[in-house]
Amino acid sequence: MIDVNELRKGVTFEIDGNLLKVLDYEHNKSGRGNASIRIKARNLRTGATFERTFTSGNRVQDVALEFQNVNYLYSDGDFYYFMNNETFDQPAVPAKVLVDAAPYLKEGIPVKLTFYHDEIIDVELPINVDLLVTSAETAVRGDTATGVTKQVTVETGAKVMVPNFVKEGDTIRVDTTNGNYVTRV
Repeated sequence: MIDVNELRKGVTFEIDGNLLKVLDYEHNKSGRGNASIRIKARNLRTGATFERTFTSGNRVQDVALEFQNVNYLYSDGDFYYFMNNETFDQPAVPAKVLVDAAPYLKEGIPVKLTFYHDEIIDVELPINVDLLVTSAETAVRGDTATGVTKQVTVETGAKVMVPNFVKEGDTIRVDTTNGNYVTRV
């Protein structure tokens, strides 16, 4: 058991039989009484996101997780396949586990799989990935002075807002935590 004051972004714990991963954490202490800890969490089995408030001193069940570094191979629509470079195992991950990560997966990208009792419950992407722009509108002369952005489609099918100077065929770096453009590579 761990105290709710130890919950931070990225911590996984169990409550009422559900595995939850903390997405956001806020600690509030009023003048009197106990502090309140408000978290935004995602249920790792169902993908549902919700908010919950705990009072200071409450305890939740911590979980023992195992991690495995793998490379992404391919997807058949229902499952995403990865390969462990040490054991050459090829774990298949259900698409519902990769809801947030799927738009940034391209062949060969290294990721970290999180296991709980031999069940894959989460995928951790690198912070940034380099993706090829497959379609982009052409910039209109005069629009560059104000920092105007446009939407482009990258090789994985994701849509990203980029500055007007980015064109089709460019490779851009995308932040996987929020889907924002970082730089042109």
